Amino acid sequence: MGMLQIITECTVHHAHRTEPKWKLTVHELMAFISILFVRAVMCPVGAVVDCWSENFLVPVIKETMSRDRFISIMQHLRFDKHPRTERVKADRFVVISDIWTRFTKNCVESFTPGEHITIDEQLFPTKVRCPFTQYISSKPDKFGIKFWLATDLETKYVCNASPYLGKDPNRQKGERLAENVVMSLMEPFLDKGRNVTTDNFFTSLSLSHRLLQRNTTLLGTVNKVRRELPPSAKDTVEREEFSTSVLRNGSVSLTIYSPKKKKTVCLMSSLHRDVAIGDDKKRKPNTITDYNHMKCGVDVLDQMARMYSVRAATRRWPVAVFYNMLDLAAVNAYVLYKACTGWKGKRRLFLSLLAKELRCRFMQQKAMETERKAAAAAAAFAAALQRPVQTTQCQVQESCNRNRSRFTCVKCHKFTCGKCRDSGHWICKRCTQKL
Repeated sequence: MGMLQIITECTVHHAHRTEPKWKLTVHELMAFISILFVRAVMCPVGAVVDCWSENFLVPVIKETMSRDRFISIMQHLRFDKHPRTERVKADRFVVISDIWTRFTKNCVESFTPGEHITIDEQLFPTKVRCPFTQYISSKPDKFGIKFWLATDLETKYVCNASPYLGKDPNRQKGERLAENVVMSLMEPFLDKGRNVTTDNFFTSLSLSHRLLQRNTTLLGTVNKVRRELPPSAKDTVEREEFSTSVLRNGSVSLTIYSPKKKKTVCLMSSLHRDVAIGDDKKRKPNTITDYNHMKCGVDVLDQMARMYSVRAATRRWPVAVFYNMLDLAAVNAYVLYKACTGWKGKRRLFLSLLAKELRCRFMQQKAMETERKAAAAAAAFAAALQRPVQTTQCQVQESCNRNRSRFTCVKCHKFTCGKCRDSGHWICKRCTQKL
């Protein structure tokens, strides 16, 4: 609730610059988020405003909030209300850094991961203009904002995350970016006997030694351009197909496997004390088999998040980060809900129930407000009946010629004669046409 309260205050603060009477409550913001989840489940293709159109109408969304109100909240949506001209020089992420820090803190404190953790990069697809937008040709969506994620292998829970903002002035001189990322993401989970699985961008001998000092093992492929690799590991000509050789440096082993002629795969491990060769045709060592099983944590998580994503077109990168935060939070909520209740339903059903829970309080307040207005109108009508008999000229004159009346319309409170009122209620014909 603290994060939602901050977003509400920042949004209202921005709206008051142009609309002094503009209001937003935490429950209405939750209803706004519920619309994003409903759209992700029911109509993920197309613009968000299509959910209110005749052809692609989603009744739940229309009942929750009007289209104009949704657009108004989206236009004013902000995550920071303090001047940032000077702060942005030290932190490029300052526009949403407070919310992101709270989000990652909740991720760390809400779940205890298992023995194996996977660290990899995630590219959130967006083409918004910001200083740290990345282009990665190997990704399905080439442009986006890159995040480093640490996920639990078994449940795909997001244990920790950080954005890539370019050169970090706080990083120690001489420390590799990959090592800094792994150590910072794993900081809350070190000294507990866990294993980290990484790809060839992160894996290095120095990282393996640093993790071993904190009672944590490492398993990952090694890029052949690393200077720490011996020349024999880079030689691919004289190796036989499906052959394996193992080199050791203390507690760290280097497995060199040849899946086919003139090609080798180098894999570093401080997890395996002994390397066993498989009995199958390809004779894969157990280090390769275990790596193939453990490397997919972040990839599967990203696939789950993209399947039911709240992502929509935007020109503001903080909103794009907010979309990714909601996607990751939805996956984490699903994992926690299953772990706490033993529920085995589909994630799509869970998201629909989550959206219903988010808008529940707002819909109750909306119904109470409607009842209050109806009661006030009824009380006004009853008070009019108890007044002394006073007649005055009809102020509506839709179907009369200056008739006299002692009753007022319950909507516009104008004196209305019997000919100018609706047949069922004491409502003037003008107000009836507007309903």
